[in-house]
Amino acid sequence: MTLAAPLNLRSHRKPKGEGHARRAEILAAAERIFVEHGYEGATIRKIADEVGLSSTALYMHFSEKGEILQEICRQAFEALLEANQAIIAEPARPEARLRRMLQAYIDFGFANPNAYRLIYMTRPVELAHGAQAPAQELGGSLYRSFEAVVEDAGTAGLLRTDARTTAQALWAGCHGVVSLVITKPYFDWVERETLVTTLLEGLFAGLLKS
Repeated sequence: MTLAAPLNLRSHRKPKGEGHARRAEILAAAERIFVEHGYEGATIRKIADEVGLSSTALYMHFSEKGEILQEICRQAFEALLEANQAIIAEPARPEARLRRMLQAYIDFGFANPNAYRLIYMTRPVELAHGAQAPAQELGGSLYRSFEAVVEDAGTAGLLRTDARTTAQALWAGCHGVVSLVITKPYFDWVERETLVTTLLEGLFAGLLKS
């Protein structure tokens, strides 16, 4: 599931209705504005203007910008959780499921850099205004589903250290590559697939037994 792309429709007001599509446009616009202007600099007026609505019309969909932030985070975590659950349902060895989960996490970050920033590079002001609840509930469930597969790998005798340490090291490594690439686009990165493959191979070679 990929979050909707923002639309540039500032020049005219839209007719009422189109509930789900309108909400998706609001969320996509707000996602970008929260990142570009910061949560403090984002206003209901800016978000409404971006999608061609009046502030009053936007309030028919969301009561305040904290609710918008919370919904962006909820959808992002649900997309990742859905991907994990699909991987868990497939018959495969634990190490294969781990690799697929990590690849899905990295792919999501690159495909949705603004949402990724909001859910995994969260600032205190965003935590205080809507981001913390989905991070604790859905983000916690997401991580536990990943950690459970790491524990399966441990039960199969594949880990060089304990499952908790391994899970955190794998996650930290993948978060590092996503956060660096999306925040440092000016750096002379090697081809992205090569970088990600090299990272995953190095993590698995160091943390899992062959």
